[in-house]
Amino acid sequence: MSAAAVTLSVAGVVGFSPAVSAADEVNIYSYRQPELIKPLLDAFTNETGIKTNVVFASKGLAERMQAEGENSPADVLMTVDIGRLQGAKDLGVTQPVSNEIINANIPENLRDPEGHWFGLTTRARIIYASKDRVEDENITYEDLADEKWKGRICTRSGQHVYSIGLFASMVAHHGAEETEKWLEAVRDNLARKPTGNDRAQVKSIYAGECDIALGNTYYMGKMETNEKDPEQKEWAKSVRILFPNTEERGTHVNISGVVMAKHAPNAENALKLMEFLSSAEAQQIYAAENFEYPVIEGAEASDRVKAWGDFKADPISLDVIAKNRKTASELVDRVGFDEGPAS
Repeated sequence: MSAAAVTLSVAGVVGFSPAVSAADEVNIYSYRQPELIKPLLDAFTNETGIKTNVVFASKGLAERMQAEGENSPADVLMTVDIGRLQGAKDLGVTQPVSNEIINANIPENLRDPEGHWFGLTTRARIIYASKDRVEDENITYEDLADEKWKGRICTRSGQHVYSIGLFASMVAHHGAEETEKWLEAVRDNLARKPTGNDRAQVKSIYAGECDIALGNTYYMGKMETNEKDPEQKEWAKSVRILFPNTEERGTHVNISGVVMAKHAPNAENALKLMEFLSSAEAQQIYAAENFEYPVIEGAEASDRVKAWGDFKADPISLDVIAKNRKTASELVDRVGFDEGPAS
C-alpha cells in the first residue's frame, strides 16, 4: 500500500475503521481530489513516518462529521473556500488550535481569529479577458458595472461559493446597498444567464460569446496543461489574466485550508500534519500541484503561476468575508442575478 492510503468514493463516503487512536496514523477527510494532495501527504509521511488515510468526496464531509459525532474517525478536514471552512466551524465539527508554528507561518488575515481554520494556499478571483477584443490592461471589480461591458461578461452562478466570496468582499468594502446596485448593473451586463464552471467561461470567450469573465487563477494552469482535452489549451491561449484592483485595495483572494476535527482520535498526529502543511516545504508542493499561491512568506509560487504576473492581494481578513457571505447570498437572490440580464 502506498504511503497515502486513498479511499475514493463518488456517490458516498467509505468510512474508516472504528475511531481509535493510532500512534502512526492520521485520518483525513478531504474535499480536494486525492491526486492533488498525495504528493503533499507522501512528503509528510517521509518526514514523520506517520501514515495518512484519506477519504475524498465532493460534498457532504462536514455533515458526515456532524452525524458521526464523537465516533468520527476524522482528524482533519481539508477543503477550499472560506465558505466551506467557516461552514465546518458553524456545524460544530472543528476544534480551536493555538499553535506558535502555525500562527507564525499563516498570515493573520488568512486564519480564524479563534483558531478553527487556517489557510494553506490562495487563489485570486480574477478577470479573464479576450486577447483579441479587450484592450484594457486594468479593470476593477467596480468597472464590471460600466455600461461599456453590456452583453460582454460571462460568469458562473452568483450563488456558487467562489462568487459569494467575491460579492462578500464587495459588501465588506462598499456596504450592502452599494453592492446591490453593483450586482444589478453587472447582471445587466451579462452576455447570458450565469452557467457552467470557471473553465466554461473561458470557453465562451474563445467562442466569441463574451469578452471578459470572472474566474479563479488556477483554472488557467489547469487549461494550459490539459492533455486529456487539449482544446482547453486553445481556450487558455485566447485570454489573458487581469488582476482587478491590484493598484488599489488589492485583488480578492480565497483559500484552501484545513481544520482539526472536534473529536480527532489522533489529535497529536493531526497537529503534526497541520504544522507540516503550514511549512514552506509543504506550501510549495501544495501550491504547485494546483497552480495556487503559497501563503507563507518566502515560499515561491511555481514558474507557471509567476508567469501570469504580479499582483497585490486584498489584505482584508477572510473572517470578515465569511461574516458577509449571508448578506451577499441574499443580495444575489434579491436582484435575480442568476436570471441574467433584465429585459
